[in-house]
Amino acid sequence: MFVRTFLHAARNTRSGLDLFVVAGVLWGTGGIAGSVLAARAGLHPVAVAAYRLLAGGLFITGYALACGRLRVRRPNRAELARIAGVGALFTVFQAAYFAAVAATSVSLATLTTMVAVHLLVTTGSALLERRRLGRFAIASLVVAALGLALLLGSPAGGARGAPVGVGFALVAAGGFAVSTLDTRPALPGLDRVAVTGLGFLFGGCLLLPAALAVGMAVPIHIDTLGAVFFLGVVPTAGAYIAYFTALGRAHVGGGIVAVLLEPLTATVLAALLQGERLGPTRLLGGVLVLTSIAVHHRAAGNAARG
Repeated sequence: MFVRTFLHAARNTRSGLDLFVVAGVLWGTGGIAGSVLAARAGLHPVAVAAYRLLAGGLFITGYALACGRLRVRRPNRAELARIAGVGALFTVFQAAYFAAVAATSVSLATLTTMVAVHLLVTTGSALLERRRLGRFAIASLVVAALGLALLLGSPAGGARGAPVGVGFALVAAGGFAVSTLDTRPALPGLDRVAVTGLGFLFGGCLLLPAALAVGMAVPIHIDTLGAVFFLGVVPTAGAYIAYFTALGRAHVGGGIVAVLLEPLTATVLAALLQGERLGPTRLLGGVLVLTSIAVHHRAAGNAARG
């Protein structure tokens, strides 16, 4: 049912905006899904990341095959290089992000990564297109930073390992931003969704030795297997299919909508499902994030008209 509904929406959408929204909301479920899997199976974050890449890669590749976006044949050198490059970027993103979490905290790592992705994609797309950042784009960056800081909570400054953790978060943001800003035309018979699926599988294999070293055993129970399935389908396959399909239909800067909706969705789900309290400060942060999305689209509209 989920796959049928998603395919219908993907075929009938007129622009990338709604798919960016879908991607951001689906991404926001990944934190809870990963924490459930880690808690129920006693897995290290690196093992959870490997499961996410491998399961998500299988589902995305299956989707690409079913839709005719991938032909079963021997890949050439250019295709192998493209798949390996995408896989390496996602491996860097996953490994660096979890290293940042381990060195500091979830809030500081997530805040730094999300704000850095916003900054890198917004400024990177402007540089690639040889245009100046307008006042609305700059305002969007400032409002997003303030909103995410309030939404995720102010991390304690001066914590041990904070400089190293922030550095890892910036590396993670760079990996994701580069994959977003890669606007090279699709290879014949191997579009961006297909490359993403195969790249995830490649990245999962790169993480596999480290994941096996820390332990990947999962109890054969419906909750743990369901968590693996959900993690692979919803915040990974569904989100990335929506995200990269939207990139083919909209300006690359529109992906910021998904980037900003992820922590907002995660916060709302944590309040609803895990009883996390949302005080006035975090509610204000959510409002600022939504405001930043609106300002960002005003900036994107001005850039398109210019």
